[in-house]
Amino acid sequence: DDPDSEGEVSHFQALSAALSATVGLGNIAGVAIAVGMGGPGATFWMILVGFLGMSAKFTEVSLGQRYRKVRPDGRMMGGAMYYLSDGLEEVGQKSLGKVLAVLFALLCIGGSFGGGNTFQVKQSLDQIRGLVPIFDAYPWLYGLIMSVLVGIVIIGGIRRIASVADKVVPAMCGIYVLACMYILISFASEIPAAIQLIISSAFSPEAAGGGFVGVLVIGVKRAVFSNEAGIGSAAIAHSAAKVTYPVQEGIVALLEPFIDTVVICSMTALVIVITGAYNNPEYAPMITGNQGAALTSAAMGQVISWFPVVLSVAVFMFAYSTMISWSYY
Repeated sequence: DDPDSEGEVSHFQALSAALSATVGLGNIAGVAIAVGMGGPGATFWMILVGFLGMSAKFTEVSLGQRYRKVRPDGRMMGGAMYYLSDGLEEVGQKSLGKVLAVLFALLCIGGSFGGGNTFQVKQSLDQIRGLVPIFDAYPWLYGLIMSVLVGIVIIGGIRRIASVADKVVPAMCGIYVLACMYILISFASEIPAAIQLIISSAFSPEAAGGGFVGVLVIGVKRAVFSNEAGIGSAAIAHSAAKVTYPVQEGIVALLEPFIDTVVICSMTALVIVITGAYNNPEYAPMITGNQGAALTSAAMGQVISWFPVVLSVAVFMFAYSTMISWSYY
């Protein structure tokens, strides 16, 4: 960090703000749905797309920094809408750039309503309503509380969001990773067999979910939903970072898909495979009902009865942090 560089937030705060948008219910619920529908093999393709996503994230964030703008009030504005319009204009594609920039802006708003907010509230409610009866009876109350908590933070802009994110993100990742690590250590002897199953299932023509192509599609779909690499959203948060030159922030952003998909998603998938939750007939309604967070909770609950309580705290934090960043986008 160089405090004299132009920008609003530090490298770590920008990374935390962007990670808070990506590390969400996609990591808990999305992975569970992927493994439940596509079998263990979907995990392999998720990890592969996570590594490919590191390149995509590096590119989009570097471009976001390169074409960012400083508003009259000193706030930084950047993202795909700017590098599409300004960048393509530089190569003689002004009209195409403007069309794509407007299209991105509209799709980003749609994404913030759907994946950025609605999915987060729905999946976290599915997990929490079992432990807090009042939310089961009055689900709108949970939505209202979330709306108020998100509103308090986002009214303060990117600086407030970043200052909250750089505390919430390490805490929530730490809680969740420790919970997964405990289960994986408890079943350490079964990890090699689980990894072998994941790799063999990834290339199996008889695999669940429509064979090889089905597993591939499910894995890719859930990985991209989880880490958002290449869709242009993270560049909005990273554009506010204080940098000496654009590529600096691109290198920082590389960490996102790695932390999000390669580390956290892999842990979730291993827990679900090792506990056998993905093919347990008892949990079939959760898979068909897209209740991924509840499936992960059930898998963890098989090992330690009170784990669903820990997961509920993590799920709430994951959902909340994703909502504040997507509201900023």
